[in-house]
Amino acid sequence: VPGFISSDKVTGDVTNLGRGGSDYTAAIIAAALDASGLEIWTDVDGFMTADPRVISTAYTITELSYVEATELCNFGAKVVYPPTIYPVCHKNIPILIKNTFNPEAVGTIIKQQVSSPLGKAIKGISSINDTSLITVQGLGMVGVIGVNYRIFKVLAKSGISVFLVSQASSENSTSIGVRNADADLACEVLNEEFAKEIEMGEIGHVCAEKDLATVAIVGENMKHTPGIAGKLFGTLGRNGINVIACAQGASETNISFVVESKSLRKSLNVIHDSFFLSEYQVLNLFICGIGTVGDSLIEQIRCQQQKLMQENGLKLNVVGIANSSFAMFRREGLDLSNYRVELKEKGIKNSPKIFHDEVIKMNIFNSVFVDCTANAEVAALYKDFLQHNISVVAANKIAASSKYDNYRELKQVARHRGVKFLFETNVGAGLPIINTINDLINSGDKILKIEAVLSGTLNYIFNKISADIPFSKAIQMAKEEGYSEPDPRIDLSGKDVIRKLVILGREAGYRLEQEDVEKHLFVPAEYFEGSLDDFWKRVSTLDANFEAQRKLLESEKKHWCFVARLENGKASVGLQEVDASHPFYGLEGSNNIILLTTERYKEYPMMIRGYGAGAGVTAAGVFADIMSIANV
Repeated sequence: VPGFISSDKVTGDVTNLGRGGSDYTAAIIAAALDASGLEIWTDVDGFMTADPRVISTAYTITELSYVEATELCNFGAKVVYPPTIYPVCHKNIPILIKNTFNPEAVGTIIKQQVSSPLGKAIKGISSINDTSLITVQGLGMVGVIGVNYRIFKVLAKSGISVFLVSQASSENSTSIGVRNADADLACEVLNEEFAKEIEMGEIGHVCAEKDLATVAIVGENMKHTPGIAGKLFGTLGRNGINVIACAQGASETNISFVVESKSLRKSLNVIHDSFFLSEYQVLNLFICGIGTVGDSLIEQIRCQQQKLMQENGLKLNVVGIANSSFAMFRREGLDLSNYRVELKEKGIKNSPKIFHDEVIKMNIFNSVFVDCTANAEVAALYKDFLQHNISVVAANKIAASSKYDNYRELKQVARHRGVKFLFETNVGAGLPIINTINDLINSGDKILKIEAVLSGTLNYIFNKISADIPFSKAIQMAKEEGYSEPDPRIDLSGKDVIRKLVILGREAGYRLEQEDVEKHLFVPAEYFEGSLDDFWKRVSTLDANFEAQRKLLESEKKHWCFVARLENGKASVGLQEVDASHPFYGLEGSNNIILLTTERYKEYPMMIRGYGAGAGVTAAGVFADIMSIANV
């Protein structure tokens, strides 16, 4: 039986039934014969969860109800001609979609009753990347009967199809979705229809917002399931996607919404990911800085990727890597096993601005910017990233210890945009210090006093000083072991400890600037003047004085610690002598220790102690912040 070719009933001329004619003919014959099933062989494996050209993880839906299939067909999924479904639906005849070029594929079966996969509220996502939104609005519409009748009557007379309608309950506006090609004509006929009302100011001039896209999520499991719409719009909002209009029928099988065309790819990906249509939840990472910490982080991610996918359903996708000279980006993810060679050979020239612009241009969903630098220009990018709904994880201390108003603004922007600004490793490397303070405060406690040894470098130096190792030699050893900055004067000045104390004080609820911290330094100010070579030539002149003091301390069974202190809102840093009864006395190597005195922990302060420096533990702390964003 020819399904596509037909003859005109009046003239007898040979013609065709147009798009979907064969499908429709087959459905009519199947219904007339009361067939046990209808097979439609086409060029795809069946209905997909989303457009595979946009979402690489989209897969074939094995079962759909007649209603779900109709919704997807009417909204961009061109697997089956929509009218095909009605004749067989009426007779409860299942439809099997199969691929002529891949007959082994399971395909999609469309039937009355389908199983309900656990946890999957929606079956598929469909979209139309050819949308104009026309809004008829005005106070003169409120309470007036027949306005919508006139809108749809004049559009129907002009042959314009409306595929989305959204109306406010106040009745003062009605928005309709049409194809871009119909937009100008629709505006023209509507302005003619309501010319009188427009002239009187009761209704505004009708115009179209073009180059939009419409997305529909479809699934009968959405019926009577609370929170679907909330999750949908919350997910879109957290990813910086603005919903221009939305519509949902009382049948609850389809929620449709309109976004800008440039947000379509991002919208489809984030919905596919969030509603478990994807096999994995995806977190897209941009890593800036591949020194010791950045390199260690990338290696830790590489080693954990498979395990996280298998055990946690989480895919960490590193889509951007940069150092000070080069950057490379790949939406589908970079190969971490050979990234340094690839960066050098294929990377583009990089600067903070170039990196920023590339990240924003990619407009990728579930994005996290990871800063493993110590660069002020990179830290200056945080605010704009957060405003574009990109979470920020920083090993870089500059932003959190900058002016208090800037610190507060970054925190507020992150909260307002529904993303994260995390910097646990700013203090204590991988030790859970900032998170612990936040947990205490959020549970109603108050931080009364903080005492801490926060410099692994200085603790290493004062642990190394002995009769055989003078002060200057200990500094040299710290530099050679990688504990100190290339210019150790940065550590000796206490600047790093001051930054850390300021961060802790702010997280504890105090308004604190670096200038507010009282400094009691152990190296005279003149040693910080001049070049680094000048410093190395002069520093040995301090050895004799340090050795005399060390001997005295040794005879008294005491030890030096460079202590940061915050009490009653007053902050100070300085060298402190501690005896064997003090918790700081036995602190070894480059370890850190912190004592938190709170209203709950007043008599016996809470103590956190462990490695406070080193690329591995710092990278692990950054990794932990990334995992907290993934929430697994």
